[in-house]
Amino acid sequence: MKTLIIVTHPNIHESNINKRWVEELTKHPDQYTVHQLYQAYPDEKIDVPAEQRLVEQHDKIVFQFPYYWFNSPALLKKWFDEVLTHGWAYGSKSGYRMQGKKVVLAISLGVEEDELTPAGPYKYPLAELTRPFELSFEYVKADYQPPFAFYGMEHNVSESHLALGVQRYMEFLACF
Repeated sequence: MKTLIIVTHPNIHESNINKRWVEELTKHPDQYTVHQLYQAYPDEKIDVPAEQRLVEQHDKIVFQFPYYWFNSPALLKKWFDEVLTHGWAYGSKSGYRMQGKKVVLAISLGVEEDELTPAGPYKYPLAELTRPFELSFEYVKADYQPPFAFYGMEHNVSESHLALGVQRYMEFLACF
């Protein structure tokens, strides 16, 4: 079964790595369903039943986004709030529609990995900063996996760094 990649980037055309990831993913339509939230909902009015059907059609779901202000883009938070509803994603009569689905975050970060350590300026590792996502997916009984992260996008947008990011992401997805 295909993997659903939910891409949430408010300005994908000016992106460095997320745009490249999408370009690579679309070369493999037999493996990946690429769903770009800002493209699908420029008015940010989410078609909840359509999104729920899309999730139900996939056993593996990747939430791909740039990490800034220590969080995801606003439309992804709105997606969680509106799509993961009581009676569908959780609740005694919901059927837990995400139960058992493998879920992972694929995050691009401007900072370097060593900046997200107790000795670094941001003090906390990415696993701790993404804990709310982990708890949310555990709540709906999804099979949350440790995130994929690609660091250093603030200062290193060289072709070799971008190519490395694409290679690592595709390798990660092949094993997901």
